Amino acid sequence: MNERTVLRDASPSPIRPLNRERLKAEFESAAPYPHIIIDEFLEPEFALKAAGAFPTFEQAQKQGLEFNFLRERRKIQISDSHKFPSPITRLNDALASDKFLSDLEFITGISGLLPDPELSGGGMHVTGSGGRLDVHIDFNFNEDMKVHRRLNILIYLNPTWDPKWGGQIEFWDEKVRTCHQRVNPSLNRCVLFETSETSFHGVRPVVEEAATPRHSFAAYYYTKDAPPNWSGTHHNTIFRARPNERLRRYLVIPAEQAMVRGRTKIRELRSKLSGPG
Repeated sequence: MNERTVLRDASPSPIRPLNRERLKAEFESAAPYPHIIIDEFLEPEFALKAAGAFPTFEQAQKQGLEFNFLRERRKIQISDSHKFPSPITRLNDALASDKFLSDLEFITGISGLLPDPELSGGGMHVTGSGGRLDVHIDFNFNEDMKVHRRLNILIYLNPTWDPKWGGQIEFWDEKVRTCHQRVNPSLNRCVLFETSETSFHGVRPVVEEAATPRHSFAAYYYTKDAPPNWSGTHHNTIFRARPNERLRRYLVIPAEQAMVRGRTKIRELRSKLSGPG
């Protein structure tokens, strides 16, 4: 049986036809690492339906996992596809279809792409006012599937979004000194980028005055084979401070890292004490 997830209904894909040749050229030439931005990614009527299907922040709190850490907060992630409204289910199916995977392989030059049926870290993302996601590179290996993470895709589903509200995704160089691009999370905009040890990205904080939560749908793609020049090391998300975030670099981030290490040691100690004998 084909390992790829296939569409679960007979509806036509809501993804508009792609100019594969043009997108391939844009992906390969993009800086600071391969990426593309596709406006009007979905059929316009469907995009509005999908945007309208998102829950409020308060509703999302009852359905998903809420992040309230120093580096990632006021963000809710709904990864359980059984909780998706019908339009979001259809979008999820389309992003995992053989047709779209074939398009991605052509555009990116990465063969053997696999979707994640569990949407680990993906799904519906709802970020409230005051929310933030610091600059980072993502975990590079899915331990459950035993596959290497290769691509991120983000679909923005905000009917209105004032750039003054923040929430733009940022693409940074590998030393996190220069932000090469900031992309507003406008309705029906797709962002696709290669995940690697240098693909540092983050989201500008959403201001307290934002009139609506920031809505996006995220999916990740993997391969069984390791990417070229892989170091052989698996890692979780690695955060970095922006150049103007001296307090976060020298105090906030080290303090949170120390707290995480402490919690890990406590769990390990409890495991040993509760072990056999």
